[in-house]
Amino acid sequence: MKNEADIKIAVYPGSFDPVTKGHLDILERASSMFDKVIIAVLKNNSKKSYLPTADRVELIRQSIEEIGINNVEVDSFDGLTIDYARKTGAKFLIRGLRAVSDFEYEMQLSQTNQAIAPEIGTVFLITKPKYNFISSGIVKELSSFGEDVSKFVPKSVVEYLQKNKK
Repeated sequence: MKNEADIKIAVYPGSFDPVTKGHLDILERASSMFDKVIIAVLKNNSKKSYLPTADRVELIRQSIEEIGINNVEVDSFDGLTIDYARKTGAKFLIRGLRAVSDFEYEMQLSQTNQAIAPEIGTVFLITKPKYNFISSGIVKELSSFGEDVSKFVPKSVVEYLQKNKK
């Protein structure tokens, strides 16, 4: 058994508004690389969210149960991701990349984080090609027009969106 100092903890931050199969693809792979992954839902009070934070957290929990990952915790936070990572003892941030266009922004964010907190690294994971085009924004738009989004999001999210038509 590892002692607490040897446990590799990573934080996978994001809005997850809503969580998609692409997010879960990244989460599954991250969970195989780290002892513990905390999927951290950002509460951004200056931005209007599609789903309430508590619902996003619960949908992620249900989605994790659906795919059977057991070394993942779900939490929410506000403020800087780096501060949250420090608070949880994480030494790594997980960031998912879908396309080259994501890389420039993510690289800048990673370098800023590195300047602020050199003890915390960033691990970039590229989604499987079948998820490259999926984004929470696309899911929200399709869902708002009554389209079936079951190809893009886990079952729990589909059910939630059907019950809570926006």
